[in-house]
Amino acid sequence: MIAAHADWSTAPAKRWITVARRGRSGAWHAAAPEPVGEPAARLAALLAEGPPVALGLDLPLGLPREYAARQAVPDFPAFLRELAAWPGFFAVNERLETVSAARPFYPARGVRGMTRAAHAAALGLAGPAGLSRWCDRATAERPAGAPLFWTLGANQSGKAAIAAWRDWLAPALAAAAPIRLWPFQGGLHALLAPGRAVLAEVYPAEALRHCGLRLAGSKRAQAARRVLAPALRDAMAARRVAPSAALAAAVADGFGTDATGEDRFDSVIGLLGLIGVLDEARPDFVPDDPWIRRWEGWVLGQTALPRPHAIPVGAGEARSACCGDDR
Repeated sequence: MIAAHADWSTAPAKRWITVARRGRSGAWHAAAPEPVGEPAARLAALLAEGPPVALGLDLPLGLPREYAARQAVPDFPAFLRELAAWPGFFAVNERLETVSAARPFYPARGVRGMTRAAHAAALGLAGPAGLSRWCDRATAERPAGAPLFWTLGANQSGKAAIAAWRDWLAPALAAAAPIRLWPFQGGLHALLAPGRAVLAEVYPAEALRHCGLRLAGSKRAQAARRVLAPALRDAMAARRVAPSAALAAAVADGFGTDATGEDRFDSVIGLLGLIGVLDEARPDFVPDDPWIRRWEGWVLGQTALPRPHAIPVGAGEARSACCGDDR
C-alpha cells in the first residue's frame, strides 16, 4: 500500500507531500517531503506503481448541512462533479450583496463591520452556526475551525478548498478519475483497491495529538520543530515508519529555516495520522449521522465530538431532505 499526506495551500510553493510505502512485513518506508507539483500528475504517478493509494489532504472535503440541504444532487462527490461546469462558484465576493448559494465564498478582503452572522444571512442560513460543518466545531480537545466559505484570516481554509476543488478535484471527478472520497463513499479500508486513490481530510494539528506529540512553541519556528525531533522519531517508530536518510535528517534539523519548513513538518505529521488509521492504531470513526456521511464529511482519526454532543440546531428541518429511508 501507498500512504501519502499533502499539506495544502493556495500557493503551490507551500504544498508539500510525504509518501510512505508499506512492505510485506507491514512496516512503512517514508521518503522526505517533496513539493506536490501538479496534483493530477502526482496522483497518477503514485497510482502507476500499482498498490492502493491512501492520500490525506489538509483541506475541507464537505459542505455544511444547511447549505447542502438545498442541493439537487445526492451527496458531496456528486456536488463536486457538478462544479466542473460551475466556475462562478469559486469567485470570492468582495461585498455581501453579491453573496449567494451559487457564489458562497466571502470576503475577498477585510471590510469594516463584516460579520459571519451577516455572511450566513446572505446565504439564507438560520445563523452563523450554519456556516460550519459539524467537524469544524469546537471539541473538548481543540477550538473550532474556520467555516468552509470564509476566506479571511490566518486560520481560514476556504481559499485552500477553492484551489483544490476548482483546479483538481472537480475536474478529476467529472472525468471519472479513479478517486474515492472518504467517508462519503464508504469506510477507508473498504474503499482501498489497486489502481484507486482514496482521499481523506486529515488535519496535522489533530494528528499531532493522536501521536501524543506536543510542540513547545509555534510550528512556524524551526527551534520548536527541532526540539520535538526525539519525540517525533519515537512516534514514527510506534507507527512502524522507517524514515529515509533524507527524512531522518529533516526531522533532526527541524525541517529547515525557510518559510516552507512548517509545511514539510505538517506533511509528515499528517502522514503519521493517516497511517495510524490505516494500521488501526486509531479507529476509522465517523459519527452515525447521514448528513455527515453524505455531505459534511469528517476528519480522519477524530473521535472527539463537538460541544454539545447533539445534532446542530436547524439540522432537523433539513433532515427529511437527506435521510429518506435512513430515518
